[in-house]
Amino acid sequence: MAKSGTTPKIIVMIGPPGVGKGTQSRLLAEHCSYPQISTGDILREMARMETRLGLQIKATLSAGQLVSDEVLASVILTRTTQPDCKDGYILDGYPRTLTQARMLEKLARGQGKEVRLVSIVVPRDALMKRLTGRRTCVQCGEIYNLYLRPPKQERTCDLCGGSLAHRADDNAETVGTRLAAYEYATAPLVEYYRQSDRLIEVDGDRPVQVVFNDLLKAIEAQGGSPE
Repeated sequence: MAKSGTTPKIIVMIGPPGVGKGTQSRLLAEHCSYPQISTGDILREMARMETRLGLQIKATLSAGQLVSDEVLASVILTRTTQPDCKDGYILDGYPRTLTQARMLEKLARGQGKEVRLVSIVVPRDALMKRLTGRRTCVQCGEIYNLYLRPPKQERTCDLCGGSLAHRADDNAETVGTRLAAYEYATAPLVEYYRQSDRLIEVDGDRPVQVVFNDLLKAIEAQGGSPE
């Protein structure tokens, strides 16, 4: 929960594929006792419900379309008014555009909270190695990396002896396209928060715990780290 005398925070986590954003979000959620809110998870859960909004979301997702900004704002509002969000929360997957960022500003003011954008940064060549070198055991799900954490025996899981698979979209061309699309989409968002001194950039090309320690220090420097 937030320290006495500090304004509760909304921590927005962003980062390209392979940057370790999910791991850092989980560690931060555990440390702060903040709920980790993934818009993708919420939308999929709501799509399974037989409500008017749920049916609308289901139809949109089934058609392969993006949920509108208005619907997303409604979903975020509904989730973040729950009691577990009172002292602050972590957003994963929202906002993705300047329009959504401005909607979040309005929501934050209404809730008496401050928004901080955490951008985890890793050099492009390191991300390429993380993603193109990834191999997953088809039997137990253990994940390896040919460059960073190779198996003892080629194509064989150390834990169960199962075969290691390479995802079809984890090739250099597809990964490069995904990274370029991410950079194009989030550049305006990063600059928006940078101009208002609410951007926290963390070097993610280091051990997990080192990254996390620096993340906590950065949040504290911008108005108090939740404990």
